[in-house]
Amino acid sequence: MKLNILNELREKNPVVLSAANFVTVQDVANSLNAIGASPIMSKEIAEAEEMVKMASSVTLNLGTLTQLQIAQMKKIGTLATQDKKPIVFDPVAVGAVNYRLQTAQDLLHSFPVSIIRGNAGEIAALGGFEWNARGIDAGSGSGNLDQITQKTAQKLDCVVIASGATDTISNGKKIAHVYNGTPLFQAHVGSGDVLSSIVAAFAAVWADPFEAAQTATLVFAATGELLAKDQPKIGPGTFGMHLIDYLAKVQVADIEKIAKFD
Repeated sequence: MKLNILNELREKNPVVLSAANFVTVQDVANSLNAIGASPIMSKEIAEAEEMVKMASSVTLNLGTLTQLQIAQMKKIGTLATQDKKPIVFDPVAVGAVNYRLQTAQDLLHSFPVSIIRGNAGEIAALGGFEWNARGIDAGSGSGNLDQITQKTAQKLDCVVIASGATDTISNGKKIAHVYNGTPLFQAHVGSGDVLSSIVAAFAAVWADPFEAAQTATLVFAATGELLAKDQPKIGPGTFGMHLIDYLAKVQVADIEKIAKFD
């Protein structure tokens, strides 16, 4: 695991452009800022070209989908591809709503992405696997998540992160797992959106998207676990607020002490 990427991120302070979900936009911006990146959010297609030129990486989030946002994401994705900027795609609720799945498939055919980050239900849907997703929640399924993640990565030719109690990451060849975390991630809406943007921050400063995805996932999961251990009575509401504090102060040495991955 390349935990030194965290230090590099803080030294370089990359600009991460987010075509954001308005439900979680403030959590995402504050978390990016806390961990050492420079967030910039946009919902306006007219500024896409200047925004992409300014950015070191891009996150596209389907959370609060509109036709205007779809057009904006297509333009941002096309421009980022031309400029060779990493794109992280968050396919919110594609496992539960067919329109979202069709939209995600259309976007993924319009431009390549470096990394996709979703829950098990979302990743299964993109890969064409059966899964009983529930809205933005992962739902349940009987498939092998390692196989689903790997096959989806092969199909879409990118790195895929299936996040959950155990995070599964694959580039289509290798498979990695992160075992750190806390159930409070599932209880706090927006945790996945924050992770997707943090993955983009790591991808902005590290050329290998698989290593960037692995490391970002571990840093995020371990930071949440550290918070939950330090404050065992914390609830979902204050968890999000304190997570920002912990993202700002967590150090490589802190993560090394509790890291659980393979």
